[in-house]
Amino acid sequence: MMWLHDFAYFFGGAFLANAVPHYVSGMMGRPFQSPFAKPPGKGLSSSTVNVLWGFVNLVVSYCLILRVGQFDLRAADQLASLGLGLLLMGVFAARTFGQFHGGNSPVGS
Repeated sequence: MMWLHDFAYFFGGAFLANAVPHYVSGMMGRPFQSPFAKPPGKGLSSSTVNVLWGFVNLVVSYCLILRVGQFDLRAADQLASLGLGLLLMGVFAARTFGQFHGGNSPVGS
């Protein structure tokens, strides 16, 4: 049953990583891609939509990390699951959205 907790912590990390750019972009008053834009994930959503979407992601990550099982920062397997979710969502977002913001160009170009 503990693998289900690790699974929840992994997705909690992914939702936490997704919350950050949406919430921060929205608070800065900048539009950003979201699932609610047209076309989804490519078009820009308003800063208000991004704050709301970032907050929803934060609530989901809280539920997955702190309400499932007994998350312990000192437990290596739990921290690894959370960290892997954070890392993989971060790399996925960088690769996906870098094409819209120039983040996928080679170093030195």
